[in-house]
Amino acid sequence: MNYLIAGLGNIGAEYASTRHNMGFMVLDALAGASNVIFQTERYGDVATLSLKGNKVTLLKPSTYMNLSGKAVRYWTKKLDIPNERLLVVLDDIALPFGTLRMRKRGSDGGHNGLKSIDYCLISDDYARLRIGIGHGFAEGGQIDFVLGELIPEEKEILPQVLATASEAIKSFVLEGADSAMNKYNTKKNHSSEDHKSE
Repeated sequence: MNYLIAGLGNIGAEYASTRHNMGFMVLDALAGASNVIFQTERYGDVATLSLKGNKVTLLKPSTYMNLSGKAVRYWTKKLDIPNERLLVVLDDIALPFGTLRMRKRGSDGGHNGLKSIDYCLISDDYARLRIGIGHGFAEGGQIDFVLGELIPEEKEILPQVLATASEAIKSFVLEGADSAMNKYNTKKNHSSEDHKSE
């Protein structure tokens, strides 16, 4: 079976470690742990790994966030991936930092990347894995917050967050969305103390 995992973010060094690039960070972590390397292809950087006979293509769109749908549409068609084998990984300001939420479908929640994908696929019927980045901004400060760097406490637990998200992606491929949701949507929030004790 072929799967497409699309991690959302913005290209460019200035965005590399910002909250809005959580999707890119997760895919980088998964690729690194799987010893695969991204290659620059049309509409994005692409890496391919094998999970128990399943071909899993990782996509980091090069279109910028608000045009992510162009890249996802191109690669789903190129690889003949149905919506049920597409998973989009993205940041979510509505969740506490490090919290994971997988859903099999749903609204864009105001996220420009999902808006673009919904528009280009003419559907919101695909799975998404949301990675909480918190809500630590005053009214009107959302853009600066999501495009801002992580604070030290967040950076400390980030490796564990990325590792858990990578495992959730593997679970989606190997066991299906329902099983992955049951396993990872109930995970406790990460904390610095938890991380120190591991």
